[in-house]
Amino acid sequence: MITIQTLKISALALFLSALLGACASSGDSPTGTAEEIQEVQSQLLGDMPLPQGARLSGGDSIIIGRGNEWVGRAVVNALQGATDVYAFFQSEYPKGGWTIVTAVKAKTSILVFTKGDRTATVEIVDGSLGGPKSVIIVTSSPKNANVVAPTRK
Repeated sequence: MITIQTLKISALALFLSALLGACASSGDSPTGTAEEIQEVQSQLLGDMPLPQGARLSGGDSIIIGRGNEWVGRAVVNALQGATDVYAFFQSEYPKGGWTIVTAVKAKTSILVFTKGDRTATVEIVDGSLGGPKSVIIVTSSPKNANVVAPTRK
């Protein structure tokens, strides 16, 4: 015999499953052909190439400006695993004139590059089950940003 408690638990489980399913299917990546998507991403990110098939996650990114002068944070979903993405950035960015300042390969890998008066920090983590194979977070800022150290009281 089915009790009221069992029905409540079943209804709650069904509701949570539907809620999680709705979150998983809400994508905000650019749409169009691969060439069109690549063009939009290169207009936004300028001389910062992305691995083949990678897609910018607009809802998670904060990009101010465009081209080679943008600042902010670009969140990118990649089709390749974290090891392949790390190798891509380590080999391709220097070809574009970027200098590697720091490179740390770990569960969360970090690469820091400079070019001219700009700094780019690339963070790479493994993706989630059912999602992208890896997630890339590129933070771009001026190299000599006017940063004020906190004062002691």
